[in-house]
Amino acid sequence: MRRSGKQRKAELQLKRAVKRGDVAPPEAQPRRKNFRRPPKLGHSLDARLLADDASRAARKLQSQFVKIDPVFLETTKHLAATLPLTRPISADVCLLGVDHAQFGTDPVNDQLNVPRRPKWKYTMSKDDVDANEQGCFRRWMTQTDAMVERWHNQNNQPDASGTDLASAGPSIPDTTVQERMPCPPTHFERNLEVWRQLWRVTEISQILLCLLDSRCPPLHFPPSLESYLTSRRAKVILVLTKVDIAGPERAEAWTAYLRKRHPGLPIVQVEAYQQKVGEQGRPVYESHLPLPFRERLVSAMRQVHEEMFIPPERVRSDEAKLKRWNPPVKREIDWNGLLHAHGKKVGSVVGGAAMPKGKGKEDTADDAQEPEQEASDSEGQLEWQEPEFLTVGLIGQPNVGKSSLLNALFGIHKVRASRTPGKTKHFQTLFWSPDVRLVDCPGLVMPAFTPMDTQVLCGILPISRVSAIPFCIHQIGQLLPLETILGLTHPSTNSAPVEDKRTWRDGKQPSAKDKMHWTATEIMTAYANKKGWVTAKAGRPDIHRAGNAILRLVAEGRIAWAFWPPGTDLATVRSSGGNGIWLIRNADQHAQELDEDDEGGSGYETDEVESPDEGSEDSDEDKHATDEEEYQDADFKPVTVGRFGVLAIDD
Repeated sequence: MRRSGKQRKAELQLKRAVKRGDVAPPEAQPRRKNFRRPPKLGHSLDARLLADDASRAARKLQSQFVKIDPVFLETTKHLAATLPLTRPISADVCLLGVDHAQFGTDPVNDQLNVPRRPKWKYTMSKDDVDANEQGCFRRWMTQTDAMVERWHNQNNQPDASGTDLASAGPSIPDTTVQERMPCPPTHFERNLEVWRQLWRVTEISQILLCLLDSRCPPLHFPPSLESYLTSRRAKVILVLTKVDIAGPERAEAWTAYLRKRHPGLPIVQVEAYQQKVGEQGRPVYESHLPLPFRERLVSAMRQVHEEMFIPPERVRSDEAKLKRWNPPVKREIDWNGLLHAHGKKVGSVVGGAAMPKGKGKEDTADDAQEPEQEASDSEGQLEWQEPEFLTVGLIGQPNVGKSSLLNALFGIHKVRASRTPGKTKHFQTLFWSPDVRLVDCPGLVMPAFTPMDTQVLCGILPISRVSAIPFCIHQIGQLLPLETILGLTHPSTNSAPVEDKRTWRDGKQPSAKDKMHWTATEIMTAYANKKGWVTAKAGRPDIHRAGNAILRLVAEGRIAWAFWPPGTDLATVRSSGGNGIWLIRNADQHAQELDEDDEGGSGYETDEVESPDEGSEDSDEDKHATDEEEYQDADFKPVTVGRFGVLAIDD
């Protein structure tokens, strides 16, 4: 309660009188207890503590990338406003150049690799294991940064030839401005906690499904990941996702290319969504795996499972080891049941630390050292036990469709899936059937000599973490006719044309269309004008918001695109008609979907069903999901029209 000036003056006089001894001190009144209302549901102290712990755990598993140089940002911003885009787009850009994108300046010494988990013993403490892993990871970071820096400096030399975007982009057209875009940096995962998720999944899995985007599979299977999986004991199956976007013709071409490049690995094509008609005739995509794709996937897993019963060469060469050897997998699997399984037992969760391997001496972890035997050999040997189930791990880079494939296999929404990368924070272990369990690993950006703009195009990097927006728009504009796809009008047409007082011969005067050239900045300006996006203070077109929205349309697959494998006949490629990698089939329907998405949200669904392993991480993930889709909600302008609204007179 607030006191008046007279009351404060009287209290001060009384206090001084008591101090002088003129007045007896007043009796101490009992202290009044502060009344506290009971907490609301979900707002108790324990609930707040759990929410704080979940937020800290989410930040701990947040991906970390290198920060871009401000000089690079300013330079590319200026060049994006001056360098015109090549129109029409050359047919050569449709062929994905792989070799230059995956090897550094020195192919022998500059070979990036995935960080390995250092050797450990069962006698080591948790702190010792953690310190050993951090030390090895720091050394790996130093070596990787040095190789990436050499590659970046080599490509930015004045005499360097070629282009970025995985050497798939065309050369900059000859203009009066003799400048070109600098080579961008490359991004890879720099958080040890995220790499530990991959280590755990590869340790507990006996079969690994490596998911590759069928629009550009080699970029999702770099040499670093290939060499890492080769060193593991688990069998690997390459799974081409998003076949419905790339189309059957490109998917078959990429399958033949991968079989030639990786002859020992089985390759399976899948699609995880089916299109249905939703409200107001809008297309809605639900998780569904057609039976032919399910049969091919189960058949490949069955074939690989049978190969695991064959002893390795090091065991067959030693008779003593051959007698003690046992297959590291469960023998009897109901494969026919997998074809009709729809996740009835997925609610049963298995701890990630449970190793699904036999307890024999020959079946220790890949990174574990055998303990020193102080007793005799007979006392050190343990009786082998057959694993209870078969463990299948799903790995790959972000946004390749791991969680979507899980939902399609189960037939119900069990794990979170989104078109934005980085939705899965930690690995999740769920049952597919009583005999088979699946492990969903978070997506990791693998080390590779892949430019940043290519990573943005493939949806590997989250758009909210991309700062070089004008540069990415310029590079992607060299591959896609963005002005045609988005139906843009050149900004110069909004101003009055300047009268040309020169005299021309008949038929020699160039038309306004011939003199019109598109730049990346003009594409962003035209899209901002189309959407009515302006800055708050100056009222200029908000090109940053427009560029962010365009990158999301490309990365999330709303603008359909796909590369052809190297060596494809150019006659087949030229059928695109100067449209680059844009898939122009059903172009009218595609343009209608873009307009509907901008006005009222997306036709794709985002699975928001919590899995048993996700715990209490919902609040933080929902916050990130809201940030990723913020630009969609901002486009929606509700208009309320009353009964007599049609009679209103516009100013």
